Amino acid sequence: MNNAVSFRSNLPVMGLALLAVALLAVLYFTPVWWVSLKAPNYPPEAFPDGVRIHFHMNGVFNGCRKIDSDEIQEDEALDCVHEMDTINHYVGMYPIAAGGVIERAFSPFLISMLGIMVVGFACSKRSLRVGIMGVGFAGITVWMWLTFMTPDGLRYQSTGYIKAMVTSLDQEAGNEDDSAPVSGIVARLKAEMAEVERREREAQQATKKASESAKLGYLESLQITYDKDRERRGNTIDSWDGSGHQLLLWHYKKSLGRYFNNPTEIGPMVNAMGIAFNVVFYGLIVAMIVLLIGAMRMGSPLYWLMGLVPAGLPVFFLIDYSAWLWWYGHRLNDMGAFTVKPFMPTVFGDGKVAQFSTHSYPYWGFGLMLLISVVLLAAIILRRKQLRRSTA
Repeated sequence: MNNAVSFRSNLPVMGLALLAVALLAVLYFTPVWWVSLKAPNYPPEAFPDGVRIHFHMNGVFNGCRKIDSDEIQEDEALDCVHEMDTINHYVGMYPIAAGGVIERAFSPFLISMLGIMVVGFACSKRSLRVGIMGVGFAGITVWMWLTFMTPDGLRYQSTGYIKAMVTSLDQEAGNEDDSAPVSGIVARLKAEMAEVERREREAQQATKKASESAKLGYLESLQITYDKDRERRGNTIDSWDGSGHQLLLWHYKKSLGRYFNNPTEIGPMVNAMGIAFNVVFYGLIVAMIVLLIGAMRMGSPLYWLMGLVPAGLPVFFLIDYSAWLWWYGHRLNDMGAFTVKPFMPTVFGDGKVAQFSTHSYPYWGFGLMLLISVVLLAAIILRRKQLRRSTA
């Protein structure tokens, strides 16, 4: 059965698989969901879409547009991620950066893993399938290890993820140290990036090198913030090593304590996140080994999972998204300015919290997820028919 499907009859399945992989690559850079808050104190003239944010695979980004009208002129759009954090913290909600910590950090590896699974599913020849998956999974394992476990491993992380981490820290610059300027880190980062861009224009360097320079600027900003935090704590935390694991836990702790600096409550949450990181890190390695074993035999249950799991991406996203919304609404800190009962934020559609109307809807990326599901389900049906014909 391993070689029962001929090369010609396998072309439609392989074509659908390659289309799905291309869509996965586009999906990673596309906003998947958007959320907006509207209220009378946010007039449509200044906030045409309300206080809006966009959820990507690797972070949460600003969804507000720059206003340029006769009444209002802005040099740059208002940072609505910061604005929404400010609104939410009054009722005791943790900052947006405190959610989806593991998912955002592992997003490039998960997407790559799904892509390799899809290609492996489409390969009808066992030796080719096992070879592609073995090399691909080995590459992901090495990539993860370098990113999370080695000094300066953040160089191998996506630029979007690093930028989102820097942005969330800039929002609180100066809050813990009254002697520091409120936007000191922001100003330094802008100056650094302006200098980088100037040098790049003068030297007419390639776009790829410009992107790498931008990432170096973000990493330098993160290190500055980390060192300032270490100095403020009296050198009670480890020195900066630039690893993904260190950034994940330190940034999570900083996010939790941005408005509610309660170490007794925050400490156990950070420890739990450390355990979750190890479970996911080593769990992914085990999962890849198991899938590689399942790839030995076409038609086995593990073989079908190689197509069904990527096809279920929209379902997995909605489950994860809903779970984090529940966490935000049920893990309210007592230090909030107002006391409200635990609640479930709106997952899909319109809702209302206090004087705010809430709006939560899928965006382009979720449409890509659904398209990927349709493409892969078509490939699975074709493969099933092929195997049934070969068996008959």
